[in-house]
Amino acid sequence: MKPDLPSTRRNIRIIGVASCAGAPDPACAEGPDALRHYQVFHDTPLQRIAWDTILRVPRAQQNTPLHAVALLSDRQVSKVEAVLRAGHFPLVVGGDHSCAIGTWSGVHHALADKGPLGLIWIDAHMDSHTFATSPSGQIHGMPLACLLGYGDAALTAIDGAEAKLRPEHVCLIGVRSFEAGEADLLHQLGVRVFDMDEIRRRGLTEVFDEALTIVRDGTAGFGVSVDLDALDPTEEPGVGSPVPGGLRRAELAEALTRLRGDPSFVAMEIAEYNPRRDHKHATADAAGDLVKAVIPL
Repeated sequence: MKPDLPSTRRNIRIIGVASCAGAPDPACAEGPDALRHYQVFHDTPLQRIAWDTILRVPRAQQNTPLHAVALLSDRQVSKVEAVLRAGHFPLVVGGDHSCAIGTWSGVHHALADKGPLGLIWIDAHMDSHTFATSPSGQIHGMPLACLLGYGDAALTAIDGAEAKLRPEHVCLIGVRSFEAGEADLLHQLGVRVFDMDEIRRRGLTEVFDEALTIVRDGTAGFGVSVDLDALDPTEEPGVGSPVPGGLRRAELAEALTRLRGDPSFVAMEIAEYNPRRDHKHATADAAGDLVKAVIPL
C-alpha cells in the first residue's frame, strides 16, 4: 500500500529513541525525554505536533550494544512505517545516531513499492564505518554505512537484507571529522560529500540546493537526518561529539525552510542531543528551531 505522502498541512508524530547503545556517552539516551520536557517542538503556528512514543532499550539488552541497536531498529521500523501510512510525518528524535538505521529502514519499507529513498545526512561526521574500519567500534559511527548495505549483518539486515539507500540518492552536509576507512567507502560508492570547506567557499544555500537535486532525482521521496553536532559547538554545546567549525543554527534553519510544503519530503530525524553538556537549553532550542524551519507557516 502506498503511504499517504503528506500535504502542506501534515500532522507531525514524534518517535523518541532514548538509547545510547551505539555511543560511549550515556547522556544521549536522556535527549528525547529532555526535549519532550522542554517542549521545544510545540511552539508552532498550528500546533500540529504530538509525541507518539519513546522507545527504550530493555534492561536485559543494555550491556549488549549490537543486540540493543538491532532490537530498537526493528521496533522503529514498525513505528515509522505506521506513522507514514497513517498520512502523518514522522519526526524521530534520538538518542545516539545509530537510531538512523531504524528510521530510514522504516521509511524505505513504506516507500519500497513506489521507488527509492533519498537522504540528506547533516553531520560533522560521515558515520560510514564498519566494525572492520572503526577505531572505536562504536555503532553510532556506522549507521550510514549500514543503510548503504555495508557492515554487520545484524544491522544491515534490519527489515530485509537489501540496502535501504542507493549511493546516488544520498549526500552529506557539514562533514569535518572522519577517518580514512569511512571516507574510502563513500568515495568508492560515489556518495556526494559537502564538507565545511566547500560550504564556506560556496555558501550553504547553493550547497543545499544541489543536495536537494541529488535526493529528489529518481526517488519516491526523501528525508533529512540531522546530527546536532553538525552545528558549531560555540553556539550549541549540548551534543554527543562536538567538533569545532560547524554550521550556524540560523543558516541551517534558513536552508531547511526550502523544504516547507514539499510533499516529497517524507521524514526527519534529530539525533545526539546531550542535555548534560548543554548550556541554558541552547542546543535544545536549536533542535526546536530546525524542526520549526520545515513547518509551513
